[in-house]
Amino acid sequence: MGDATGSRNSSAATASRATSRWSLQGMTALVTGGTRGIGHAVVEELAGLGASVHTCSRKEDELAECLKKWASLGFRVTGSVCDVSVREQRDRLIREVSSTFDGKLNILVNNAGTNVRKPTVEFSAEEFSLIMTTNLESAYHLCQLAHPLLKASGAGSIVFVSSIAGVVAINTGSIYAATKGAINQITKNLACEWAKDNIRINSVAPWYIKTSLVEHLLQDEVFLQRIVDRTPMKRVGEPEEVSSLVAYLCLPAASYITGQIISVDGGMTVNGGLYTSG
Repeated sequence: MGDATGSRNSSAATASRATSRWSLQGMTALVTGGTRGIGHAVVEELAGLGASVHTCSRKEDELAECLKKWASLGFRVTGSVCDVSVREQRDRLIREVSSTFDGKLNILVNNAGTNVRKPTVEFSAEEFSLIMTTNLESAYHLCQLAHPLLKASGAGSIVFVSSIAGVVAINTGSIYAATKGAINQITKNLACEWAKDNIRINSVAPWYIKTSLVEHLLQDEVFLQRIVDRTPMKRVGEPEEVSSLVAYLCLPAASYITGQIISVDGGMTVNGGLYTSG
């Protein structure tokens, strides 16, 4: 009888450990730019796995609409109006996150970004500054600000939403590509520097994904065909196909993965020309 009870208890404990490895229950997360596109999908993915999520947007109405929808779905999501390109607003955002989550943060997803597509010789100084500040400086600064909160949680994870533009040359503009290349390198440096603080850092690098940032481009049938021709899987990606990887990298199940840049690209970056049109 005792052996049977012990076996059941052991099985229950094993099942509980297995479940907890694939759950974010009890964890806290900050996702920047969470009201549309990949960021929106990430918020829903993390919240669906049990995390309490705070997100931000420059647009108050858009944020309020999303928060209302998430509440109706039973997700624990709060939000702030914040333009991550403004240093003072980043400071305020992290203060709000610290207050909301009692000084501890498990997950930071640096998702917010922007782009201006032009030939290199046509970029203005203002455009250079906008892209650099929004894509690179904001993410770097938020990591600095969030570090004490992530360390205090005892198990922190940072995920950058980068781009394959930081891995290979594509026609997205040299400044955008430079910011993503820098993000990929910061991923490696911080992974080594902050491992002692039990903080893991990884980057997810998408190819073309159906989001508002590129929807105007994908409406051009000639442009879309060029993208599809370069992609072995013969299609562009969906936001949920990126958010699932982001969520995985935040799970306890991914506890030995850090410093990695993982492409979500339908095989585009490994295609040496074997897979083209047809």
